[in-house]
Amino acid sequence: MAAAVIQFKVEIANLQAHLFRVTLTVCNPAPLQRLSLPVWIPGSYLVREFSKNLQHLQAHQRRRKLEAVQLDKCSWQVASNPAQPLVVSYEVYALDHSVRTAWLDASRGFFNGTSLCLRVDGQTDAPHEIAILPHAATKTWSVATGLAPVKVSKNGFGTYLAANYDELADCPVEMGNFWSGSFVACGVPHRFVVVGAPASFDGARLMADTRRICEEEIRFWHGPSAGQNVRVGDGKKSAQGAPFKSYLFMLNAVDDGYGGLEHRNSTALICNRKDLPRLAVQTMTAANANAAPTKQSDGYTTLLGLISHEYFHTWNVKRLRPAEFASYDYATENYTSLLWFFEGFTSYYDDLLLRRARLIDDATYFKLLTKTVNQVLQAPGRKVQSVAQASFDAWVKYYRQDENTPNATISYYTKGALVALCLDLSLRAESKADAAPVTLDHVMRALWLRCQAGPMAEADLAAVLLALTGRSWAPELAAWVHGTGELPLEALLLGAGVTVLKEPSQMAQALGLRVTESTAVQIKTVLRGGAAEAAGFASGDEWLAVEVPGPGGAARSVSRWRINKLDELMFYAGAARKVAALVARDKRLLTLPLTLPKADTTWRLVARDAKLVAGWLDGSGG
Repeated sequence: MAAAVIQFKVEIANLQAHLFRVTLTVCNPAPLQRLSLPVWIPGSYLVREFSKNLQHLQAHQRRRKLEAVQLDKCSWQVASNPAQPLVVSYEVYALDHSVRTAWLDASRGFFNGTSLCLRVDGQTDAPHEIAILPHAATKTWSVATGLAPVKVSKNGFGTYLAANYDELADCPVEMGNFWSGSFVACGVPHRFVVVGAPASFDGARLMADTRRICEEEIRFWHGPSAGQNVRVGDGKKSAQGAPFKSYLFMLNAVDDGYGGLEHRNSTALICNRKDLPRLAVQTMTAANANAAPTKQSDGYTTLLGLISHEYFHTWNVKRLRPAEFASYDYATENYTSLLWFFEGFTSYYDDLLLRRARLIDDATYFKLLTKTVNQVLQAPGRKVQSVAQASFDAWVKYYRQDENTPNATISYYTKGALVALCLDLSLRAESKADAAPVTLDHVMRALWLRCQAGPMAEADLAAVLLALTGRSWAPELAAWVHGTGELPLEALLLGAGVTVLKEPSQMAQALGLRVTESTAVQIKTVLRGGAAEAAGFASGDEWLAVEVPGPGGAARSVSRWRINKLDELMFYAGAARKVAALVARDKRLLTLPLTLPKADTTWRLVARDAKLVAGWLDGSGG
């Protein structure tokens, strides 16, 4: 790799003030050198205005101070001498616990390049060097990053190199007194660092389970021989496997949090501290590696699903990616209609591959799938917005949710996962009985090869489906992806050996509400077409009490009952179908006439035909 002509130095300016100090050296500046900070980070589709945290920007060449003229919200221009290095220094405020920006306090540091590193106009394709310096107050800290080390200490402080700005931006940095573990999956070294873990944390279990996820996914994309040395054309041996030399998981365990952001050879994760595996749970050993998983909490299952999801993105969105993302524009929104594929199909496979890795059983898988199905079926927005539209509108709708979001939009994660489910089960159902089935697994691997692990369009998916099955899938894609009709879930699940049970829903869903409950019922969302909307409920209302007519509907014997939870409603209403809700809105007390609805239903999926279910969940023919 060529010597870096763009050099960054990152150091701690003030731990208590949460300030990083960044020094940028441009070895060969332009006469009018433009600099800019990204307004968004790839993988999280919202303009976040990272420049709001930048302050005290100064520029100079040797001892001569230069004026940095601000051009817009995130760009500056400096008139410089091209024969001399241009040095720009500034501070960045960092106190965002999320995986998208930056954090700095006395116990931990973290940053993404998009939050700290200015882009040098005209030189973003040049090699970039970043020096991460230690601080007197953080002598025991270590550094973890996916960047290539040039000269670093045993704790990881020192100089790293990126091929270009995109690589620098795509390799976040973790600093602190973190727990660290490592393993090898299909010949590839992996490292896992965890911040905030309690003494009960079972690191060995997390390593063993994560390794099984990684091996399952590497082999999903590259076949059962992934990581092994195989013969190539001239008789030489070549290792076949993952498209990265090493991989890093960075997990921040907090009191209350959840999320992840994928990167080219790493991922940043955040989870509830209580969801970490605990030493009281038996760890997997080589002797029982293929046995049924030991009992684990729902929270830990959710964490494993997050790990599976973000690792799958290493292929599906970081390399195989929307054609619109072939080159990122960091200054504005980058639109695509394909998030239903890149996020939705990843959401389909994250739990399915946990099942194939034997980290969850069939019952747990169907519990997770049931949740996804009900999330879609209970969102009126599925009839308003197609999943392709939801992808395009992510910038203004999915990442800007409000009380009307469930009525106007649909999640490209959840409905996209169900589109993948329908496509997978349809492919399997159409396969000839005397031949190995064509599955969605085949489609994903064929897309990887067709697009050369690069930009992809919906036309590529249509072409692969045609090539593998001999027929056009345009009608299905038009209906499922670009339409707002119901997906053929029940029929396809029945054909795959799964029974759909319809059970009474919870009271909030039956009424058409989403609420929080404590000393009173607080209305968060009023769902379109429900009984609560007909009664006149509004987001923000506080439901205080219910007024119920006496026996026989006698108006003179009305009873008023204070309610703290919706489950109390039917207890007080009894056989009455018409009641009055007493709500507080803007300090006013209102009485809303409410007609109680007939029982609504929710789905529950259970395996009916073990052989059919096993063929699907085990990936037979895939």
